[in-house]
Amino acid sequence: MARETSLDRYRNIGIMAHIDAGKTTTTERILFYAGAIHKMGEVHEGTTTTDWMPQERERGITITAAAITCFWERSKIKYRVNIIDTPGHVDFTIEVERSLRVLDGAIAVFDGKNGVEPQSETVWRQADKYKVPRICFINKMDAIGADFDMSVATIRERLGANAVVIQLPLGHEKDLKGVIDLIRMKALVFNDSSDGSTWDAVAIPAEHAEKANAARLKLVEQVSELDDKLMEKYLENEGKDITEEELTRAIRKGTIAMKIFPVLCGSAYQHKGVQPLLDAVIDFLPAPIDVPPVHGLDKDGKDVVRETKDDAPFSALAFKIMNDAYGTLTFIRVYSGRLESGSAVWNTGKKKRERVGRLVQMRADKRDEIQECLAGDICAIVGLKLATTGDSLASEGAPVLLEKIEFPEPVIQLALEPKSTEDADKLTQALGKLAIEDPSFRVKTDEETGQTIIAGMGELHLEIIVDRLKREHKVEARVGKPQVAYRETVSKVGEADYRHEKVIGGKNQFGHVRLRVSPGEKGKGFQYAMKAPETAIPKEFWPAVEAGIVSGLSRGVVASYPIIDVKVECIGGAFNDQDSDEIAFQIASSMAFTEACKAADAVLLEPMMKAEIIVPAEYMGAVIGDVNARRGTIRGMNQRGVNQAIDADVPLAEMFGYVDSLRTLTQGRGSYTMQFGHYGTIPENVLKPLLLRIRGY
Repeated sequence: MARETSLDRYRNIGIMAHIDAGKTTTTERILFYAGAIHKMGEVHEGTTTTDWMPQERERGITITAAAITCFWERSKIKYRVNIIDTPGHVDFTIEVERSLRVLDGAIAVFDGKNGVEPQSETVWRQADKYKVPRICFINKMDAIGADFDMSVATIRERLGANAVVIQLPLGHEKDLKGVIDLIRMKALVFNDSSDGSTWDAVAIPAEHAEKANAARLKLVEQVSELDDKLMEKYLENEGKDITEEELTRAIRKGTIAMKIFPVLCGSAYQHKGVQPLLDAVIDFLPAPIDVPPVHGLDKDGKDVVRETKDDAPFSALAFKIMNDAYGTLTFIRVYSGRLESGSAVWNTGKKKRERVGRLVQMRADKRDEIQECLAGDICAIVGLKLATTGDSLASEGAPVLLEKIEFPEPVIQLALEPKSTEDADKLTQALGKLAIEDPSFRVKTDEETGQTIIAGMGELHLEIIVDRLKREHKVEARVGKPQVAYRETVSKVGEADYRHEKVIGGKNQFGHVRLRVSPGEKGKGFQYAMKAPETAIPKEFWPAVEAGIVSGLSRGVVASYPIIDVKVECIGGAFNDQDSDEIAFQIASSMAFTEACKAADAVLLEPMMKAEIIVPAEYMGAVIGDVNARRGTIRGMNQRGVNQAIDADVPLAEMFGYVDSLRTLTQGRGSYTMQFGHYGTIPENVLKPLLLRIRGY
């Protein structure tokens, strides 16, 4: 089947931002103006297209990333724009992570009153990690206190980004009329009577001319630094003879190379500036063929490149799993080749062949059946049974293993108990399905109490999980209070060895392992090296030694919490030909690891949260005093409009119910956001009573 839209006319983009910056409203306007929907929904009414879950519509927030396709005509050429609207709340950061992993470009939306906010920084760093080119949209320029220059300054200062302004707001706050296009040097005035569907391109009003001319000169100067020919023109005549086409071409080149980040502005809610934003997506963000081809490993572990071509071997990444009444949906990004409905795929990581039931094109929670998907497409497969988030799918004759997606570790947990014996099995099945959908959500059984423990990224995350259990899976459960997910590590070097000699089932078992444990690099997790010679431990037992250590990581020696950031070296051991096997070495290494951690003075760690607290200046003293009382550390303070923003590191254990305390301290005028920062050592005066409580005394 011939391709309807050529690859150079594809744009795979994400919409990302801090919560309440206006991502979903911007997405809704894009879909309306592109003709994908016929009526604009509103977040506060619970009627937007991409916020389709009941929990999203009730709370007015995005919880799950939603994929949808629209078409935008530019210079009589129709472009296909595949959009993923991502959440802004830190508890659902995995949705942003896995979306950015498969996208070619993104729109970063900022609140014009606040500029860069904490989650803005998080999603920006995620985009940096996956090398995703971005354009910036300063939204809510109609709001009281909106400040375009301040917002741009925060992009440069807090994100370290080379922000290049290509638009200015036309008017201010309630007098916002549209935008000033610095490339064409025209004012775009949007017509309120048509809900912004039409606009007039007029001469820049005299009162804005001086600022526009200065901004245009600055734009030309910044862009000329990326292009030698433009630099010559700029030096010759201060850029006055640089054409619109030359400027657009240079901005596109710099944006795709991530050397610059174009900045646009407007108000999505008031229907101003959205169509020029769509034009900028086409003009400046890359098509699939503009980004480097994907790399992976072949069956021999050698690097292999998959070109973005329909006739190349098929390769794709499963980036999201969703369960609904019709079965399991596996969202994929196709990097090369084509996949037909009814064919088969090879799951490279699991080394299994799977049948493709049907292929569908998603429209948020709705779907359109398609017969095939091609290189550059984002679609979903119905019926895969084994695929999980991050799995590589390929043609069986040319398997390739693509880079996996990293998942954050949960920082909060709570206990669940089924209300009846009938609910017990349903609870297990439902939690299993939710864990497959959301890799940042974990489930385990407490060995001592037999309780089911669920863990996630925050109180809201777990609240949504419990709500989905009741609504979608009809499971009633008693819910315990949220608890902190502590971690353990070691504070010095420790060594231990363990000889496993037992008779099990009439068979002798023997394995001897000596390990050295030392503090690892923060945030690096578990690092392992085999230093023992093959004469001490034969090579066939090396995987068993590592497996034993990995099993020991899950249960620490201080309070049975997982161990992180440790370096482990196997430095010796022994075997015998008759009795040594993999099980013996796995047991020996697990026990040696536990003893080595004790010798290395294992310590308990707690999650430290990065909090940003926004308060009127008159409440600063009371709020800072309260943060200090919660064992927090003030990192800095800065002006945020008429308010003050306090940046602090605070233990998660001290932040449960903080919203009520903040409201009391500020007469309801304060607000805060927080996200995981790092794990920190618990002070001795806090540790002793905490350990007594954990151990049930």
